Amino acid sequence: MLLALHLAVLGSAEKFYADDPLERIPAPLPVKKLETRKLNDVYDLFENTFAEPGDRQPKGKKARGAKLIPAQAVNTLGEVPDDPAWFTNRIGSRPMSIEELVRGPGTDKPPSMDGPWQIVGAKTSGVTPGFRIKDSTGELYLLKFDPLTNPEMSTASDVIGAKFFHALGYNAPQNYLVHFKLDQLAMGKVVTVFDAASGRDRAMTREDLILLREKVAQDEQGRFRAVASRFLSGKFLGEFRYYGTRADDFNDIVDHEQRRDLRGLFVFSAWLNHNDSRAINNMDLLVEENGVSFAKHYLIDFGAMFGSASVISNTARDGNAYFWELKPALAQIATLGIWSPRWMRDSYIKHPALGMIEYPSFEPEQWKPNYPNPAFQNRLPTDEFWAAKRVMAFSDEAITAIVKEAKVTDKYAEDLLTDYLIKRRDKIGEAYFAKVLPLDEFKVSEGRLNFEDLQIKYGLVDNRDYQVEWSSFDNSSEEHTPIAGAAGPRLPDSASSAASGSFIAAKIRAEDENKTVLVYLRKDGSDFKVVGIERTW
Repeated sequence: MLLALHLAVLGSAEKFYADDPLERIPAPLPVKKLETRKLNDVYDLFENTFAEPGDRQPKGKKARGAKLIPAQAVNTLGEVPDDPAWFTNRIGSRPMSIEELVRGPGTDKPPSMDGPWQIVGAKTSGVTPGFRIKDSTGELYLLKFDPLTNPEMSTASDVIGAKFFHALGYNAPQNYLVHFKLDQLAMGKVVTVFDAASGRDRAMTREDLILLREKVAQDEQGRFRAVASRFLSGKFLGEFRYYGTRADDFNDIVDHEQRRDLRGLFVFSAWLNHNDSRAINNMDLLVEENGVSFAKHYLIDFGAMFGSASVISNTARDGNAYFWELKPALAQIATLGIWSPRWMRDSYIKHPALGMIEYPSFEPEQWKPNYPNPAFQNRLPTDEFWAAKRVMAFSDEAITAIVKEAKVTDKYAEDLLTDYLIKRRDKIGEAYFAKVLPLDEFKVSEGRLNFEDLQIKYGLVDNRDYQVEWSSFDNSSEEHTPIAGAAGPRLPDSASSAASGSFIAAKIRAEDENKTVLVYLRKDGSDFKVVGIERTW
């Protein structure tokens, strides 16, 4: 219980509850039964647009003198510990090879081409059809296609979107690009489809499959291109909301709107223009891992990212405005349409394989999903810094390699998407490293506290001078006592005679700035180690 308390309160208290900063949370407690809760997407839209669910940051008059709500599910270093249910530290926390980034959630289980794919479920209505199939090995997949107007667009987005979000630390499905001819599909047992003419379900026929040629593009060889998303194992539990917790899951103890991994998801979504980052594109499954059953939370359905809106190309509104915003609407009415927001006047690039994209006018702070997200709206500069570190950890080479996995046929489109992501990445670093003192990688070596300035590392500033003030820290009373004469990165002379288990703290400030980083060190034997970090802005 002490470790659970450690996770729940860190960020709001200085006291250290564990011997070391947690690298992973304790194994989940076994859960046998959880109710399936299917979320209504229309209700979710209206609730988040016209109400404010969850516990929100104070704003307006309420913000005067009020305490901000710090992120939770973090350790004393401000990092999100590994948690099989939610998040696993990958890029930005440890080195990742290009091969590992390209592999993403996995590349070992593509649908087998030996034998037909049995259709076990179908959606034939709407802009693009979709099928649930079983291959000859018995594996289940969801087949998703591109709209006729934009061949390659949503499939490209879905495949590389899963790789990006997996690298960023989230649970994501294995998505495979497949090319096949119509005779690869076979009718399984009775499959029902909705008949628009009668308004009722009916049995699917071979003629429904033949009509696929009219709704989905084919290449010169008569093949269809699709994403085969491998079915995730486990019992479907519905979707998770971006606020509150599941009342029936005693592993789910931190309100979702306060989780750093969900607050920071705003930055990742802004970078990739994942404006469809809403609850209906999440999935909870009851899984069993290492002999323990628990609820595992996934991000799914990445077909509406970059310039894609899945079944159509993006519009200028996507990523720039909510579905419904009162003030801009009133402004246009008052000016008889003369006034228009900046994003309506910007220039965009359209390409059939990408949809509509832009980056010259991209402003990370101004980016918006399709409708308000409680976790996104609760984010603080420390949440943004945590996320921006991970975005900036993607090298040009890594981005180039992942984009190649989209396998778009036009090299110009591939280069355009790569350039788009690199330039938006750089804007993420510029925006969020400037909001805090962006020091990281704190280590004690040869009697000095060493660190890295991420703005200098990524060429965003040339140089910077720092002031360091030292104090002793009482972990019981949480009181600081200044150490006279101690300044600069060298540890105080008195530290060598300090008792094992005692704490000292270094407050680092850049000249002419009020932003600080407070670094806590604990003595273990004869050595000091960094055990806590706090940031002000």
